[in-house]
Amino acid sequence: MKANCWTGRNTVEIERVPDPQILNPRDAIVRITSTAICGSDLHLYDGYVPTMKKGDVLGHEFMGEVVEVGPGVSNLRPGDRVVVPFPIACGNCWSCEHELYSLCENSNPNAGIAEKLLGHSPAGVFGYSHMLGGYPGGQAEYARVPFADVGPIKIEDDLPDEKVLFLSDILPTGYMGAEMCGISPGDTIAVWGAGPVGQFAAASARLLGAERVIVIDRFPHRLRMAREHTGAETIDYAETDVLEELREMTAGRGPDACIDAVGMEAHHPNPAMYGYDRAKQAARLETERPYALREAIMACRNGGVVSVIGVYTGLADKFPMGALMNRSLTLRTGQCHTQKYLRPLLDRIRNGEIDPSFVISHRMRLDQAPRAYEMFKNKVDDCTKIVLTP
Repeated sequence: MKANCWTGRNTVEIERVPDPQILNPRDAIVRITSTAICGSDLHLYDGYVPTMKKGDVLGHEFMGEVVEVGPGVSNLRPGDRVVVPFPIACGNCWSCEHELYSLCENSNPNAGIAEKLLGHSPAGVFGYSHMLGGYPGGQAEYARVPFADVGPIKIEDDLPDEKVLFLSDILPTGYMGAEMCGISPGDTIAVWGAGPVGQFAAASARLLGAERVIVIDRFPHRLRMAREHTGAETIDYAETDVLEELREMTAGRGPDACIDAVGMEAHHPNPAMYGYDRAKQAARLETERPYALREAIMACRNGGVVSVIGVYTGLADKFPMGALMNRSLTLRTGQCHTQKYLRPLLDRIRNGEIDPSFVISHRMRLDQAPRAYEMFKNKVDDCTKIVLTP
C-alpha cells in the first residue's frame, strides 16, 4: 500500500510499504477514507521528537471503513464506518478504568524508552515515534488498529467525513483543554494559539459557558477564523504586549484560566527571547520553546488555572515555577483521553452545536503529502488544516 513516511528532518515521502495484517485477536484493519496533518506532526517533521526512524508511517488523525477484524472484536464488523482515536488504549488497565485512556498501561510496547525520558510511560500513539510504540500511522491507505473493541467509534449515519474526522484528536483535545479550566458562568478564558486545536478550545470554552474567550496568535487568517467561528476576541501578539493587553481587557485581574494550545515550538516577536529558546532547542540543550506556556502562567489571574494541551516532549528552560507556586495557580495538562469524549462530542455534532469542518482550509490527495507538509509548516495560502484522501 501507499503511505506517507518520515524520511528525515523536514522530509516526508510517499512510499510503498507492506499492507497491515491482523496480529492480535483484538485488532482490526481499517481502509482509510480521510486523514489529516496535525500541528503535532510538525514536531516530528521538524525533528524535535526523539526515536523517529526513517520509513515510519505518520498520521494519528484518521477514519475509514473496517475491512477485517480479529476474533476478539465483537462490536465491529467489515463495512462499519469508524473514527479512530489517536491514543491506543486497552480498556482494562487501571488508567483505562479511570478514563485516563492516553495513559494506558498496556498499549506501549516500548514503555522502557518513554520511562527514561518521562518517568512513566503514557499510552501508545499511532504514527508518533518509537518512544510511543512505533505504531504505523494513518496517513496511508490502510491501518492496523489494536484494541479495536475499545477505541474506534462507529458513525452510523450520513454525517460526512469532514464533520467527524476530528473526533480522532483535535476536537476532543480542544474540548478537554477547556474542560480542564473548570469554567464557571462569567469566566474569561484566554487561548494561546489559533491553530485548529486552539480554535476548538475557544469554541469549547463557549460551549461550556465562558462569558469571554480571548485568542492570541499572529496570523490574521487564524485570528479572523477565531472571531468568525468561535465568537472570540483576539490579540495579535506581534503588534501588542500580550500581558498588558490582557490586564487591560480584564480590569487588571487577568483571565480566569489560560489554555496553551501551542506547545513546544512557540514563536515570540522579540528576536533575543525567541533566539534564546530556538538556539537551545536546535543544540538539543532543551527540547521545548515554551514561550507561550511561560506567558500563559504570567497572565493568569491569581488562583486561576493554566491548561496545557500543546505538545511537549521533554525539558523546558526558564519555567516560572515561582509564579505558579506563589500565586496559587493550578496547572492541568495531558494528552487527550479521546475515547472519553467521542460519544458526547459526536452528539454535539449531530445536534448542530458545533461543525468541526470550519478549520479545514485545504483538501489534498495522500500522494501530495510532501507538498502538504511544506504548506502546513510555512502557512502557505493561509493554510490552517489539511485533509488528505488516499
